[in-house]
Amino acid sequence: MDQQASGDGTVGKALDVLDRVAEKERPVRFAELLSESDHPKATLYRLLQTLVSQGMLSYRPEDQTYSLGMRLMRLAHKAWQRSSLAPIARPFVDELSRTVGETIHLAQLDGAQVLYVDKRNAVSPVEMYSQAGKVGPSYCTGVGKAMLAFLPEPQLTHAIEQQSFYGYTEHTLTTEEDLRVELEIIRDSGIAFDREEHETGIICIAAPILSRSGRPMGALSITTSTKTKSFQHLRELQPVLTETAERISKAAADWQFPG
Repeated sequence: MDQQASGDGTVGKALDVLDRVAEKERPVRFAELLSESDHPKATLYRLLQTLVSQGMLSYRPEDQTYSLGMRLMRLAHKAWQRSSLAPIARPFVDELSRTVGETIHLAQLDGAQVLYVDKRNAVSPVEMYSQAGKVGPSYCTGVGKAMLAFLPEPQLTHAIEQQSFYGYTEHTLTTEEDLRVELEIIRDSGIAFDREEHETGIICIAAPILSRSGRPMGALSITTSTKTKSFQHLRELQPVLTETAERISKAAADWQFPG
C-alpha cells in the first residue's frame, strides 16, 4: 500500500483495496488480496465487508470472490458523464474513426498519468495495451506528450517529476532532458508522435485538445501498427486529426474543467 493511502486513514485504505480489486480485471479471492496487501488479515476482511455492504464491491459466495459493485459502476458512469470529455467528443470520435479506419484514442490527464476515456478500434484491429478506462504513462505515449507539452509551469515540472522514465522499448525517452526537448518540438508543431515508445510495433500521431486559455483538456490520437502502416501514413492524417481536436475543443468550450 502506498504512503498516500496509509495517510488518509480508513477511506484511503478502502480505496487502496478497491484499486487492487479493479487492477485484477477479474473476480478475486480473499487469499490473493491478502497475499498482496500490507493490511492485517482482520483489517482487510473488515474493509472488504464494508465495501460490499456499501455496494462498492460485490461478493459471490459460490466461488468466494470479490468484484467491482454496481454502486461503484453507477458512480463511475456519472463521473464519466460529468467529468469526462468522452460524451462531448463522442460524435467527433465516431466521425474520425469512420474517416481514417484506424484506432482512435481519447485521453485525459489523471494526475501525471494518461487516462484513456474512449476508444474506437480500427477496421482491422491491432492488439495493444490502451483501452478505455486504463491508465498509462504520459512520457512515452502520443496523447500523454501532447498534453504534457501544453501544461504551464509549475504543473509541467510537477508532472515530469512523477514520471518513471522506465524504458519500455529501445525507443522510449528515459530522461527528463530528452522529454523536455521533445515537448518543445510538440509545442511548436502542435502534434505529437509515439515512435514505438510504449509498445514495440505500435505508432501514433496525437493532437492536444485545448481550452480557450490553452490549457490541455485532453488529447486525441490515431494509432496503427508498423506491420501495416508507416509514419508517412500517420503524417498524412494530421489535418483531419487536428481539425477534429479543434472541433472537440469548441464543443467543450463551456465544459467545466474537473478540478
